[in-house]
Amino acid sequence: MSDLTEATGLTKGAIYGNFKNKEALAVEAFKFNVRAIMNEISIQTNKEKRAIDKLYAITNYYRGYYDLTKISGGCPILNVGADTKHINPVLFRLVKSIARKLEGSIAEIISKGIKNGEFRNDLDAKKSARNIYSMMEGSVFMASTHDNRIYLINMMDHIDEMIRFKMLA
Repeated sequence: MSDLTEATGLTKGAIYGNFKNKEALAVEAFKFNVRAIMNEISIQTNKEKRAIDKLYAITNYYRGYYDLTKISGGCPILNVGADTKHINPVLFRLVKSIARKLEGSIAEIISKGIKNGEFRNDLDAKKSARNIYSMMEGSVFMASTHDNRIYLINMMDHIDEMIRFKMLA
């Protein structure tokens, strides 16, 4: 709480006056941080018409994700997910919901690509999205742990190759 009062210049009373409790504050802080990520990914993917280009927009976004998260203190999904699993069920459920939403958005892009003939007909959109999202989050973890963006860059290159060589029709 002292970090918040110092960062905002507000008193504890002023902060608590706007939130029911610490948990509500944590939920809103998480939502705020995730919105920034989701909005930017959405902006990048909405610029593209084809499904393949939307997937490449996501991998391009994640190539720069290390620098973004280094400034802001890390990936909110990864940080909050790891920190809350056993101590804050409300916040943990929210993390899972956001992760499912991201995974679902990737699956939706892949499904549209299958429908439009960009991707193979026999491709399992949900499985592919799960794999892509897992590889992205895993590389975020490794880049953060080792303080080295190369994990993200290498994995995004790998995902792009997977798209080109295993998913295209």
